[in-house]
Amino acid sequence: MSSQTYSISDLSRELDITTRAIRFYEEQGLLAPERRGLERIYSARDKVSLKLILRGKRIGFSLAECRELIELYDPTSGNNKQLTSMLAKIAERRAQLEQQLLDIEQMKLELDTAEERCLQALTTLNNQNNQNN
Repeated sequence: MSSQTYSISDLSRELDITTRAIRFYEEQGLLAPERRGLERIYSARDKVSLKLILRGKRIGFSLAECRELIELYDPTSGNNKQLTSMLAKIAERRAQLEQQLLDIEQMKLELDTAEERCLQALTTLNNQNNQNN
């Protein structure tokens, strides 16, 4: 593991994330920088954790799920537990998305039906109004 350290502005710049977001993840216990006076010193592990959080967010993981994965981080074991857990979470997320897609398709069909009924009702109403005029 690299002994390189980073300031909050280094991580912010490198990972294109606000310092406020980094502090939020720290408050949530997902990052644990050292303190030198008021300055935060982030480790390579913090950087890996932050990358994992950002990737997790992009694919729809909750902060709790990100926390689980971070807690499993263990480069000495080749991260076997973390990778296995991540694969399970990916499969779960994929299943959720598939269900959401089905739900969206069903909703679109219902919208089509409602739209068709409204258009038919308007046509009937317009025809009745034209006959009365």
